[in-house]
Amino acid sequence: MPKLKTHSGAKKRFKLSKNGKVIRAHANKSHLLNGHGKTRKTKRALRGTTVADKTNVAQVKRLLPYQQ
Repeated sequence: MPKLKTHSGAKKRFKLSKNGKVIRAHANKSHLLNGHGKTRKTKRALRGTTVADKTNVAQVKRLLPYQQ
């Protein structure tokens, strides 16, 4: 069987933890960051990472075949 290619977009956006959880960044942090309704507290919360929802985990792991 041939090797599988890793999805280029997925490898830039997701990472797997040691326990196999999918780690992702928060959305809404690309623009309109000052004076348009995003407070300091909101922007500070968006900095960190979070675990992807369980409904998306199988699809993401399929896009990252050799990361498991």
